[in-house]
Amino acid sequence: MFNMLNRWYQRKFSDPAAVSLFMILLSGFLVIYFGGALLAPILLALVLAYALEWPVERLEAWGVPRRFGATIVLLAFASIVLLGVLILVPIVWNQSVNLARELPTMVEKLQHTMWDLHSAYPEYVSREHLDGVTHNVRDSVIEYGQTFLSTSLQSLVSVVALLIYVVVVPLLMFFFLKDKDELIQGISRFLPANRRLANQVRDEMNAQIINYIRGKVLEILIVGITTYIFFFIIELRYSALLAVLVGLSVLIPYVGAALVTIPIAVVGLFQWGATADFGYLMLGYGVIQALDGNLLVPILFSEAVNLHPVLIIIAVLVFGGLWGFWGVFFAIPLATLVKAVINAWPTNADEILSEKQQE
Repeated sequence: MFNMLNRWYQRKFSDPAAVSLFMILLSGFLVIYFGGALLAPILLALVLAYALEWPVERLEAWGVPRRFGATIVLLAFASIVLLGVLILVPIVWNQSVNLARELPTMVEKLQHTMWDLHSAYPEYVSREHLDGVTHNVRDSVIEYGQTFLSTSLQSLVSVVALLIYVVVVPLLMFFFLKDKDELIQGISRFLPANRRLANQVRDEMNAQIINYIRGKVLEILIVGITTYIFFFIIELRYSALLAVLVGLSVLIPYVGAALVTIPIAVVGLFQWGATADFGYLMLGYGVIQALDGNLLVPILFSEAVNLHPVLIIIAVLVFGGLWGFWGVFFAIPLATLVKAVINAWPTNADEILSEKQQE
């Protein structure tokens, strides 16, 4: 057993570049896992700066100094975010409050519907089973209301932390964008000298991550806006709130679309019942999801590495469990990173080829 492990270690870690790559990955994992909460503003600023690097590079290619290009891009980004917050947040908040208020009415309507089922089919639906389902739903609604209220109170307490993010994150983004080369050179001094495999993985991941972030933001906007227009046309209640949920659901491939279908179907049933309007709602929503998965995603993520749906779901579960929202958001890039590391890692074939080249 020991000899087998020793041979495996010699085969996988005989290359100094492999040891360097392993140490870089391990250090990054430990820093993010144990210090993620403390470093959250820095990590958020780093992700946003990475996403905005492309327009800064375009301006720099057009002759605009990097300092002014970073300022222009950052001001444009802040203006868009502020405009979206001022317009969207009040609408979504009001609809969330109204939905929370109407939940008891929805539960009561559900109870009457179940009693009607019991009256129509007493031999198939028992009263005891219906009462148990009703009590479970009522308890869930009460728990949801308490959670919503506590979240609202906690949000008031966290205003100071929010203000810190509003001030610190843009400043960090500006310096990350403006002094990119200097910061990279400074960090390089603390990294191992032999970074051949690490540079290979970095080059393979760089374009894919930029493509993923840019494509995911565009996908959220396109799917959310299209869904809101459709919900608004058919006059679905809480259209803005549900459209935001649909837009954010694309962050979790496959699973998100299935989960967000539940509140849409529930609101549609309580608004129209099992009528043709409800059928039109579900049909239109299904068409939007189909166009997103079969048309929009292939266009936006044409440069991304192909991953099997099972691997994507596993990545969402693993990285989401480790790092929460950001783990879910970057599940596909992280899975691609794992794949790139596996492809770059030296094997027996690589060693034989290297020995032949040396001879």
